[in-house]
Amino acid sequence: MIEQHFLDNTIGVFKNYRALAEKSFAQLNTDKEFHYVPDAESNSVAVIIKHMSGNMISRWTDFLTTDGEKPNRNRDAEFVSGNETKEDLIKSWNAGWLVFMNTLESLKTEDLMKTVTIRGEGLTVMQALNRQTAHYAYHVGQIVFLAKHIRSIDWQSLSIPKNKSNDHLKGSYLDNLK
Repeated sequence: MIEQHFLDNTIGVFKNYRALAEKSFAQLNTDKEFHYVPDAESNSVAVIIKHMSGNMISRWTDFLTTDGEKPNRNRDAEFVSGNETKEDLIKSWNAGWLVFMNTLESLKTEDLMKTVTIRGEGLTVMQALNRQTAHYAYHVGQIVFLAKHIRSIDWQSLSIPKNKSNDHLKGSYLDNLK
C-alpha cells in the first residue's frame, strides 16, 4: 500500500537526517565548538539543536489534536546562545527526537489525509510531514556544514570524501562492465 510505504519511507528519511547530525556532533570535541558562530547573524550548532528540539516538542506533542505551535513554546529563546554543555545539548536533542519519533511511529495510514493545524494553518498530515522533512533537512545541513567548517582538515566525511569517488567506485558495478 502506497500510504504505508510513504510512512515507512518518511521514518527512514528522518532517521537518516538524525544520524547525519549525530555523526557531526561526534566530531565536535568541546562545548565551545557547539557554540561557535562564523558571524553575528549565524546560528551555532547549539542554537540549531535547541531550535529543532523546541520545534519537535511543540509540533509533535498532541500532533493530531492541537495546533503545532504550542502557547508554552518560547521560540525566540531557542535562538539565544547560552552556556549549555555538549551533554545538555544532546539531552535536549534526544528529548525532541523522542517526542517526534514516538508520534511519527504511532501514525496510521488513515491519518495521512487528516487535517492538522500548524500556526493556525490547516494541513494534511502528509503535508505536515513533507514540511517537516524540508525543515529538518535544512537545519541538519546547517549542522553538518558548521561542524565541517569547525573541524576543517580533521573532518571525517559522512559520505564519499572529496576526490575519492573513483576509489569508492572500485569494486562496484563499473568494474563489472569491463
